[in-house]
Amino acid sequence: MRGRRIPIALPNTGALSRRRHTLYIRSAIIVFILFAFLQFHVINYDSNESGPADTANYSTAAILQMVPPVFHKYLTSKSRNGTVGQNGTHAGLGDSAQRSANISEILRMINRYNELQTILNEDIFGPLQNDSVIIVVQVHKRITYLRHLIVSLAQARDIARTLLVFSHDHFDDDINDLVQSIDFCKVMQIFYPFSIQTHPSEFPGADPGDCPRDIKKEQALLRKCNNALHPDLYGHYREAKFTQTKHHWWWKANRVFDQLETTKYHTGLVVFLEEDHYVAEDFLHILELMQLKSNELCPKCNILSLGTYLKTFNYYTYNKKQQKQLQQQQQQLQQQIQRQQQATSSGGGGGQSTTEKYASQSQWGYQVLPTLYSIYQKVEVTPWISSKHNMGMAFNRSTWHEITRCARHFCEYDDYNWDWSLQHVSQQCLKQKLHVMVVKGPRVFHIGECGVHHKKSNCESNQVISKVQQVLRVARRSGQLYPKSISLTVASVIKKTKLRKGNGGWGDQRDHQLCFNITLIGR
Repeated sequence: MRGRRIPIALPNTGALSRRRHTLYIRSAIIVFILFAFLQFHVINYDSNESGPADTANYSTAAILQMVPPVFHKYLTSKSRNGTVGQNGTHAGLGDSAQRSANISEILRMINRYNELQTILNEDIFGPLQNDSVIIVVQVHKRITYLRHLIVSLAQARDIARTLLVFSHDHFDDDINDLVQSIDFCKVMQIFYPFSIQTHPSEFPGADPGDCPRDIKKEQALLRKCNNALHPDLYGHYREAKFTQTKHHWWWKANRVFDQLETTKYHTGLVVFLEEDHYVAEDFLHILELMQLKSNELCPKCNILSLGTYLKTFNYYTYNKKQQKQLQQQQQQLQQQIQRQQQATSSGGGGGQSTTEKYASQSQWGYQVLPTLYSIYQKVEVTPWISSKHNMGMAFNRSTWHEITRCARHFCEYDDYNWDWSLQHVSQQCLKQKLHVMVVKGPRVFHIGECGVHHKKSNCESNQVISKVQQVLRVARRSGQLYPKSISLTVASVIKKTKLRKGNGGWGDQRDHQLCFNITLIGR
């Protein structure tokens, strides 16, 4: 009969403990390798799929693939039906016979639009709230760019709460049809009434009696042309196609803040865009964060800016730098684990176990990826500079009224650019100069390759639009959009802004007077 076995304690050689530690270490290393592989795989996938490449496809079909099908209707032209436009357009305005309408008929229609102040889709989205965002788009006649801007606006979160105002200086049936087909928010059209289109042979268009641009003043006086006494500071005479943009910008701002019935009591922000801009889907989200934090981060800021003139490839460069940084940090983490492993195997005891230390470091490593994109949550505060902060800028009625008190400075400054003129107002007239809070990661992009100031042999828009779409795709997939909060980064040292000599093109006193009269209309 076998006796009952009695367990006898074996001497403690440490082998079992070492095996357990070895198992923990191996498991930790395997988990770390899997973690590193997954992070690199995600980033490289986004970079390789969405980054710029020499073989990138810039075709119209490729661009359409990056746009939800529901918005394709804004990118394709439609045949005109000649009856009543969509969204309650006034009967007769879409008639094909009016394509060749004379100037007086165009003026009549422009005046009718401006008088009625019709808000499309108001029955669907409700009236404008006093604190709602108003988006004002300055439109000439580059319909291709405008189509893509509308597509980007359609994809923006909370766009249904805004009023979208299109300010035109050219009456065009196709553009009107496009604007009136918008169904994702409230829409209004206003028309600049002193355009070259409606005044082709008289001021503010090009009067045959005006002085040629490059004629000498002495010759102009002998010829007795209309504006002989008033060349610009470079000795040149006015060109209507350049003066119109500044007039139009000043008119639309006056119109929106001081003349529309629906904005009479509006106290919210007005965002200024142009037809060749493109917005990120979270631009209203970022704008709201900036507005909420402006008093805390910059009480003197009176302008918010959503766009900067960065090349799109800078985003990819930044992304690659972050990948390199991530790789270095993960290598450092691996080295720390190896050192800890060596310390454990050599008999070091006490304190935190290897597994516990790895767990805490692994948790730290897991947070690396989101924090790499912290630049997209950063804002910078700086004096407003026209050449840097004129895109996607927003301000309220209080700032506007400070500007209009300096109307003479704006209207008489010899520069045909509205933004340079606004810079002059800030430097020479305002008690509180313009200061801007600008988001470091732009939410408004410039997609225009050709326009008043830029003439290229190839004006195709597909390449730039495709790059912007890819940039936003990278931003979306890597968690750069919709930050929960924003923080102030240290601004680079800015030299004191010197008073700048204007670019000219605005020496004609008729332009000064028209500009100032625009300020007085409706007051």
